[in-house]
Order: sequence, then C-alpha cells, then structure tokens
Amino acid sequence: MALRLRREHAAQIQAHVEAGYPAEACGILLGREVDGVKMVEGLHLVPNRWANPEEQTHRFFIPPEEVRTAEALAARRGQEVLGFFHSHPDHPARPSAFDREHAWPWYAYLIISVEGGRAVDWRVWQLTDDRSAFEEQGLEIVEDSG
Repeated sequence: MALRLRREHAAQIQAHVEAGYPAEACGILLGREVDGVKMVEGLHLVPNRWANPEEQTHRFFIPPEEVRTAEALAARRGQEVLGFFHSHPDHPARPSAFDREHAWPWYAYLIISVEGGRAVDWRVWQLTDDRSAFEEQGLEIVEDSG
C-alpha cells in the first residue's frame, strides 16, 4: 500500500501541524483507493480535542462527530475516509504504543515529526490486521492527482 498526496494537500497539512506546535495537530485524509494506492483528494482538518491541554503535546483526539462529518463530506464527493494524520512534536514520525491501541487496520496513518515548530519527517503507517504492529508504507507527493 502507498499513500499518494498532492503537493497542495501536503502544504495544507504542513501549515496545520506547524501552527499546532507544540501540541499535536490532526486531521482526516479523504479520497479513493485504486490498485492498492490510497489517493488523497481532500482533507478534513480537525482541532486537537484532547481533554487536557497540558497533555496535547503527546496526545490528540478526533471526536466521532468529526469523523462522521468527514465521512459525509467524502460520500458527497464519491470518496471515503482513507486514514488520519497527526504530528509528533519533537519526536520521531513513528507510531507510539498509544497510537497502536487507538488505530484500526486498513487505514493509512500519516505521522509528521515537527521539531521546533518545523515539519521535518513524514511517514505513513498501516496497522496489521491482527493489530499487533504497524507496518511502514510508501508515501508519494505529486503535483496533481496523477
């Protein structure tokens, strides 16, 4: 599996996660899967709703109503929710144990390492069907939906 991201969406994600720093920032990836490639065609940017603001540097929460909103938006466009993205402020772009406990198989999880307020590393992960581990996936950033 690979995640294909348009440059314009990468720029929106970068601005969102850098503006959110030092808290984790998050959002939902919308689009279509074609021949094993998840092609992002839209974003649903979400504020981090983790209850305790002091813990937002290492936790994020996307409320169910935001997921439903994203699903409805995607459905209107003939798309689906492909996955989620979030930042790791001053930490590597690797999933944590907390990330694994709250993830679902099939979805793409784009994690962006933000160091000192700047997005420096982007990695895509997918949870295995048995939920035991994440596997790193490919990331392509393209000029258009091609």
